[in-house]
Amino acid sequence: MTEIPRGPELGDLPEAVGKSGGRRRMQLVWIIPIIAALIGGWLAVKAVLDRGPTITISFRTAEGIEPGKTKIKYKDVDIGEVRSVTLSEDRSGVVVTAELVKQAAGFLVEDTRFWVVRPRIAGGTVSGLGTLLSGAYIAVDAGKSEAGQREFKGLEFPPVLTTGLAGREFLLKAATLGSVGYGTPIYYRRLEVGQVVAYEMDKDGKGFSVRIFVHAPYDRYVTAGSRFWHASGVDVSLGAGGLKVQTESLAAVLIGGVAFGTPEFAFDETPAEAGTAFNLYPDQVEAFKREETRFEVYVLKLQESVRGLQVGAPVDFRGLPMGEVIAVEVDFDKAAKKVFMVVKIRIYPDKLRRRAQKFEPVPTPEMVRRNFDLLVSSGLRGQLRTGNLLTGQLYVAFDFFPKAPKAAIDWNNNPPVLPSMPGGLQELQESVSSIVAKIDKIPFEQLGADLQKAMRSLDETLKTTNALVQKVDAEIAPELKGTLEEAKRTLDSARRVLETDAPVQQDLRDALREVAGAARSLRVLADYIERHPEALIRGKSEEKP
Repeated sequence: MTEIPRGPELGDLPEAVGKSGGRRRMQLVWIIPIIAALIGGWLAVKAVLDRGPTITISFRTAEGIEPGKTKIKYKDVDIGEVRSVTLSEDRSGVVVTAELVKQAAGFLVEDTRFWVVRPRIAGGTVSGLGTLLSGAYIAVDAGKSEAGQREFKGLEFPPVLTTGLAGREFLLKAATLGSVGYGTPIYYRRLEVGQVVAYEMDKDGKGFSVRIFVHAPYDRYVTAGSRFWHASGVDVSLGAGGLKVQTESLAAVLIGGVAFGTPEFAFDETPAEAGTAFNLYPDQVEAFKREETRFEVYVLKLQESVRGLQVGAPVDFRGLPMGEVIAVEVDFDKAAKKVFMVVKIRIYPDKLRRRAQKFEPVPTPEMVRRNFDLLVSSGLRGQLRTGNLLTGQLYVAFDFFPKAPKAAIDWNNNPPVLPSMPGGLQELQESVSSIVAKIDKIPFEQLGADLQKAMRSLDETLKTTNALVQKVDAEIAPELKGTLEEAKRTLDSARRVLETDAPVQQDLRDALREVAGAARSLRVLADYIERHPEALIRGKSEEKP
């Protein structure tokens, strides 16, 4: 059996002896952790130093926004990312917390704008289609303010204009908004030159303020005398030249539009300053009307219906516009015990003066009164006439009526009352009423009774005539028939006598020849006696050989 070797005994092991007074050295194994710690600290400090600003943006909803995914872009360049989305304190919207890159710190000013880019259809255009694949993102429009800001209110719609566009902004005052909306195009000579930037209702609730932007170089065509009007409708007119349809464009008809132009009578053609306010008219006709500064107010008292006469209806003189209706009221004359329809009109004397006496001085009130007195004495009268047979709209027309009763203007009344004549429809109604009154006076009952008597007498006469005819048919007709046959035979005999080869005709011709011979002998005898009248006493002398 083999023996197992024995190890050393405890007593044989060396004894460790401590050494004092030596210097402790760091081992190489600790160098790597220290270097790693230094690199980590440096990276942490660098991350803090490179970290951009944090901002908050308030939106109505968080549609399309996802923390950690939704980017913030400026001109399609990433400048930040959404970190969190929370509800606002009043729960009316959401608060988006985003972190921007350090280089984007200059964007954080008061007028910087943020909005969510997603697929939209507005103002007749489609935008944000690229986000169907890449997802929504928050776009930025850098402001120019110098005041810094970290809390912003996001826009619900993309801005029509961004920073850097050349052009000018103007203000339009409108009574009604019509089809004007956010992004509505602005047209000049049917060319799109701008858009509606914003609109809001006035504080008094009586109108709207519309801000528009006209791009350069077309903004120079907006002058101090320019007029703006709604261009969303279709103007249809039927005249001597046929049917005319006018509109800016098909897009303007579908989505609305605003057009502008400068009328020929505008004297100030200098470009308007940015921010200039203009009125927004309902159509081009109203926009291009000349604004009259001089006017005179008169009154017409009528005793007829004014149904169809509206405020703003035209007042013309033989087809030439000279004013408009400003009020329609009712007045009761206690002395005459009559009810009058009071039509208050406004007359612009310069309209007629421009056409007739363009270069004469402006007439004084005394001259105007003398002219009116002269015209009224010559038969000038106001009258209601139908302007449209389909709608029944009325207007006030002035014309001369030589057979009109004498009238004069009392200039002590304020406003003066101009004489008038019943309208054509009123005259027709009066004529019809007169005819009806005359018809009412006809004794139809007496005429009916006399007519019945006459009908009975006529009936008796017809009966007698019928009996007479029957008698003639029964008694006279056979005799008349025989007479007619005998007359026929007589005519046949006469026809036979008158034929060319009839004996009577031959004898008649022979007799006529004998008569002709006797006539010739008498003519010879007459000639001889004319030559020899003594032959009547002595006889015919013998002719000598």
